[in-house]
Amino acid sequence: MSKSELRKDKTCLNCRYVVENRFCPNCGQENTDTRKTFHHLFVHFFEDLTHYENAFWKTIKNLFLKPAALTKEYLSGKRLSYLAPVRLYIFISFATFFLISIFSSSIDNGDQLIDLNETQTIKVTDANGQLKDSLITSRKVKLSDVIKAREKEQKAKNLTNAQVNEGFVNLGYKNLKELDSMQKYGPKDEKLSDWEYDIVKKTLVIKSKFTQQEILSKFLEEARRNFPKTLFIYMPLFAFVLWLFHSKKRWYYFDHGIFTLHYFSFLLLSTLLLFFFRKIMGCFVENTFTNIISFIVNAAGYVWMFYYFFPAHHRFYGETRFISFIKSIAMFFINLILMSILLLAFMLYTFINIH
Repeated sequence: MSKSELRKDKTCLNCRYVVENRFCPNCGQENTDTRKTFHHLFVHFFEDLTHYENAFWKTIKNLFLKPAALTKEYLSGKRLSYLAPVRLYIFISFATFFLISIFSSSIDNGDQLIDLNETQTIKVTDANGQLKDSLITSRKVKLSDVIKAREKEQKAKNLTNAQVNEGFVNLGYKNLKELDSMQKYGPKDEKLSDWEYDIVKKTLVIKSKFTQQEILSKFLEEARRNFPKTLFIYMPLFAFVLWLFHSKKRWYYFDHGIFTLHYFSFLLLSTLLLFFFRKIMGCFVENTFTNIISFIVNAAGYVWMFYYFFPAHHRFYGETRFISFIKSIAMFFINLILMSILLLAFMLYTFINIH
């Protein structure tokens, strides 16, 4: 609580309501002088920061180690000691998106070639200490010749990739030329619709640019980096499945929504922690010991992420362990099917947008 002196004027500055005590009974604003010294501003900031940190770490501890405890506390009315569910999810989601994007290493950077102009000059020092220009190469090459050589090299690479990937994601067309020829001169019933043509065209372009290994590597990287987005899109469906399996008189969709926010916050937090663990282990020399540690921690993390829902569901909804387990298994398969459909759509979107 603030130690500032109360204003003599009993009219709330926020809502103009009459304030008899320290806080306005209408809007809750503290009726203190708004003009503060720097000392008070610093102390107030430190108090708010300390309170936030205490609430944050207490929330994270209960979220990670006590399944459903936060949801039960929130719905029972004990809300000041913890971060609000929406605020918690937004914070963890932002941290996950931001940190993973910052620390994720780019793919195959070591395989990219740096184009050097063969007529480029450098500064060298002669015998008299004077700077002068010197050619990097012993002969001059026209820029147009360099560009033509690069284009020829790229065409050869694309041709090789197209031959290697001929059986990879086979859509019935060997190359863009065959696709365009069929669209223009083929029978009407064999022509593709506009959206089908667009997808097939993008797929053929990708197959010509990258090898199978490069495509798979890029796809997995994009899928992993965008996994939190998939979770966010799926949350309303997850809450809806919970609503279908429980009493409509006892539980509201809002209750299932709070449970979902906490559960998905846990999944995101676990994803972020495992990501950082892998980054940390990547700093050490790979050997038997580090491989064993990595395997144990990753396995424990994924097992806990899978198992977490069962005790959380049992403790929050208060059903017998057997009934709760049966419902959890049923919901697991339903969510698995729905999530797979969403992931397949996302995978298709990711694949056709590889660049």
